[in-house]
Amino acid sequence: MHEFPDGFLWGAATAGHQVEGGNTNSDCWAMEHVPGSMFRAKSGDAADFLHRYAADIATMAALGLSTLRFSLEWSRIEPAEGEISRAALDHYRRVAATCHEHGVTTVVSFNHWTTPIWFAADGGWANDAAVDRFTRFVDAAAAHLAGEVDWACTLNEPNVRIVASEGGAVASPGGSVPHAIREATARHPGGPLGFLPMMMWPGDQLERYTAAHRSARDAIKAHADIPVGWTLAGEDYQAVDGGEAWRDDFRTRALTDWLEVSRDDDFVGVQNYTRRLVGPDGLRPVPEGAPVNDLGWELYPESLANVVRYAAEVAGVPVLVTEHGVATADDALRVAHTDAALAALAQVVADGVDLRGYLHWTLLDEYEWFAGYRVTFGLIEVDRQTFIRKPRPSAAWLGRVARVGLAAART
Repeated sequence: MHEFPDGFLWGAATAGHQVEGGNTNSDCWAMEHVPGSMFRAKSGDAADFLHRYAADIATMAALGLSTLRFSLEWSRIEPAEGEISRAALDHYRRVAATCHEHGVTTVVSFNHWTTPIWFAADGGWANDAAVDRFTRFVDAAAAHLAGEVDWACTLNEPNVRIVASEGGAVASPGGSVPHAIREATARHPGGPLGFLPMMMWPGDQLERYTAAHRSARDAIKAHADIPVGWTLAGEDYQAVDGGEAWRDDFRTRALTDWLEVSRDDDFVGVQNYTRRLVGPDGLRPVPEGAPVNDLGWELYPESLANVVRYAAEVAGVPVLVTEHGVATADDALRVAHTDAALAALAQVVADGVDLRGYLHWTLLDEYEWFAGYRVTFGLIEVDRQTFIRKPRPSAAWLGRVARVGLAAART
């Protein structure tokens, strides 16, 4: 028996810069290549999804996963300001069309943490022209991909800098961020604001990203009548020892304020990996002896369900789990943790929360930003030298869950 409703989206998520490879015109590539970079490795060829997407989509469909979240690389589509690449747009249309050929629903992120070098060199999101520039790109992409995008996400985790500033679960930089930005500004001179990559800029991010999200949403809607939302990093903040006031303050700035923006959207994407304990003196460390993943984040399966409940309560719109996974070399741990998280999620559905799907992070072993390639999240293992793909047991297990339900997949 299925614990989730008919039409529930089962699948996996990816992000362009993390899997495509050769994203040479992006701000992240630029930051990876400066002296003293905070990235522990260069992205290089990543998983070469740029050229191998057709086989990867066929593999995931054969496994039983019927939804793929992938992102568009703005730096490929608009390599110079105002110059739109028809070839790049055709590429992403082919990716989406290939999904549909295999019966795979497309969830397309129009921005997943990277911007073009020309955009970053002119102050990035801190520039007052940022919203108009982003909207121009989104409009061009939405027009070209109309009919091939089933769900649209405008921005991926725009709240992540706030989450990180509150001690959230993100991989820490390997070097000095200010030094790397100074080096990038020297290498890529532009406007007076200097080189400011995605998420690494001062100012009111909530206001700027909200304006960009709403403008992009309208642009997408002008070309296709599809669900549009954004995706948010959602840690499960839990108060301990009288830490309710601190918990509420952390959660308001890092999550609640952003969820309230989603009240006018078709859905909100939730991305959860852990919980954070908050006492009267602020954030607490991971409890001694608690299980952790390879990045040191506590493995607390119920955190996903807790955040989905909270998101539904605050935003008042349907919820889509757009990321959830485990950084681990132990695939049995990946299955066990995900099984427990899905069991708690099933109870959320039984309680009446409008949950539309679950997308596991990630389909392929990928470039994990500051952490480089030292951790693995993939349902499918990728050999770093040959690019040979090997589905892990977790991939077959999740495909079976999608086909027969959680309880039946355990037998």
